[in-house]
Amino acid sequence: MFNMINLDTKLDETHSNAQSNMSKDYGDSIDSIVFSRADASRIAQREFAKANTNFKNNLLNAIADSIENNAEFIEKANKQDLEKAQKNGMDAGKLDRLKFDEERIVQSAKSIRKIAQLQDPVGEVVRGYTLENGLRLSQVRVPIGVMGIIYEARPNVTVDVASLCIKSSNAVILRGGSAAERTNYATISVIKQVLKDFGVSGNLIESVDDLGRSGATSMMHAHGHIDVLVPRGSANLIAAVVKESTVPVIETGAGNVHIYVDKTADFEKAIQIIVNAKTQRVGVCNAAEKLLVNQDIAKDFLPRIASELAKHNVLIHADEKSYNILFDSNINGLQLEHANDDDWNREYLSLQIGVKIVKDVEDAANHITKYSTGHTETIIAEDYLTINNFVSSVDSAVVMVNASTRFTDGGEFGFGAELGISTQKLHARGPMGLREMTTTKWIGYGDGQIRA
Repeated sequence: MFNMINLDTKLDETHSNAQSNMSKDYGDSIDSIVFSRADASRIAQREFAKANTNFKNNLLNAIADSIENNAEFIEKANKQDLEKAQKNGMDAGKLDRLKFDEERIVQSAKSIRKIAQLQDPVGEVVRGYTLENGLRLSQVRVPIGVMGIIYEARPNVTVDVASLCIKSSNAVILRGGSAAERTNYATISVIKQVLKDFGVSGNLIESVDDLGRSGATSMMHAHGHIDVLVPRGSANLIAAVVKESTVPVIETGAGNVHIYVDKTADFEKAIQIIVNAKTQRVGVCNAAEKLLVNQDIAKDFLPRIASELAKHNVLIHADEKSYNILFDSNINGLQLEHANDDDWNREYLSLQIGVKIVKDVEDAANHITKYSTGHTETIIAEDYLTINNFVSSVDSAVVMVNASTRFTDGGEFGFGAELGISTQKLHARGPMGLREMTTTKWIGYGDGQIRA
């Protein structure tokens, strides 16, 4: 079992050692420190890649047990991070993401066990055939190698990514941000102890949190040391990594998520979906941020949904037509403002939503095309042709039909956990699980064939 005294001491030692290494061993080059850690992770990964599925599953189950057994230790570290964040004025949405209490720790342990139960993607044959000359070709899944993850105030990501990397036989370099530094350090300490108990190098799961923001920048420069970089966080963070990185990046975009309510929608179904998508958890990328309502039902539907959103203290930024309807409805507790041009691009990550009246499904799709970040969009409708029109017109990673946007999640998709939600089209799109953490290689089995 771990204790907080050890955590405080070790955290101080880690920062001290980092400063010492910069001045003594690496000539003040943080790049060199990060590259060295990544190279050590590659050595660990190549050795770990020999492990069979049964060994990896046993390791994951042991990590899940240890995470649960040390929940009090991890939660205490998290409380210190939360106290510091509150003093620094962190907003409610980010504080919610930063929170890693016993309930969420236990849920993370369950996710690890779920990952252990999933099929191992490594070695899976994607396709194969035999050439006319008898040469047998197989394309198989293999680990990517050394992955780098840069994320903000999301301590559950530490557990999720480490577990996914273990099951997919990858190594990982983590930069979890200063806001969650104590939580991440505590969690990684628990994981590394289990790795040690199983005879696995602790370099398989590495962190650069002790190097601060400069550590993250060096990860972006680690071409040839880190194979792929995945940023998870604000739009500014993701944009900075995409712009700065010489390492290939899988972009996990922000979630300017839309819900379109068609004239054929079931109102009760629509209200339930919208309230869930907006209020169940606000500080996440799959929360609804914009509501588009067909003009034919706007006068009847808008007061009803606004009344429900008011009960959850949601501030509505309404276009002119929506504003007039809602202003005249005299809804108790309604928070209503005029929307401006910037609202349609904003990811609120709070109890706010933009509302706009549209002509029809084509108008809704056009608005989404202009303003969406390509994450998740939902249509609420009962007409098949309208639904098909929306699904085929909207080019986002996930399109939901009569369901909450909150389902866009690796855990909900049955992946156990997720590396992130990719909004680009290469190499993965949507929630990224085990298969998305592999690449492929071709193996040719011959019997002396030569090319003529």
